[in-house]
Amino acid sequence: MRIVVVTLFPEFVEHALRFGVLGRAIERGVLVIDTVNPRQFATDVHKTVDDRPYGGGPGMVLKAEPLRLAMAAAAAKVPQARRVYLAADGAPLKQRKVAELAGFPALVLVAGRYEGVDERFVEQCIDESVSVGDVVLSGGELPALMVIDAVARLLPGTLGDAESAVQESFTDGLLDWPHYTRPEVWSGRAVPPVLIGGNHAAVARWRLQQALGRTWQRRPELLAQRELSVEERRLLAEYQAEQDATRREQG
Repeated sequence: MRIVVVTLFPEFVEHALRFGVLGRAIERGVLVIDTVNPRQFATDVHKTVDDRPYGGGPGMVLKAEPLRLAMAAAAAKVPQARRVYLAADGAPLKQRKVAELAGFPALVLVAGRYEGVDERFVEQCIDESVSVGDVVLSGGELPALMVIDAVARLLPGTLGDAESAVQESFTDGLLDWPHYTRPEVWSGRAVPPVLIGGNHAAVARWRLQQALGRTWQRRPELLAQRELSVEERRLLAEYQAEQDATRREQG
């Protein structure tokens, strides 16, 4: 997959891509990442890419024309790309959307700055706007990197074990289950016996129950969107009963 990031800080993006999973994906040729800086398309001596907002107010707004020319340069690199603007007011990024984006042959990710970008550029040049959370950041570079990382994990050849991308939070609408590794006892706390008993069916049942329970505790709205099977309802009820019993013992 090819991804072009339109950003005022290409060095920031390029540096972050050197490490870990993304660095290996680029080395293997799974990902090809380019950057385009709108500042190179500014026409005045100061390379101005922003200006005060019409209507008044604080901050600056990125100008439409340098962004349009940057988008044209990006489109020349990846003509069939999906054009995504990273914005606080975009649609929330969910794993389902990540999977959708991973299905495109190429992406152009536009990292906004300051108070945002001229809305006319968004209307003319962007296919969709995406937000990585209900927070306001200084720019879209970090969200763009988050999108790249999430998408890259779904591309064949990125991860050493392809199952890693399947057995993760949100893949099936649930949070992930707890994980443990050696030593078997640490700081007086033992690994749950079911994980070391060798019964794969019992392990699978425990993991599903823990995933259901964690989702119920931490992200109940995800359960509301999921139609639980009879077995899943039974497992969740057992989990809730165990939690109630623990609270009574401690209280």
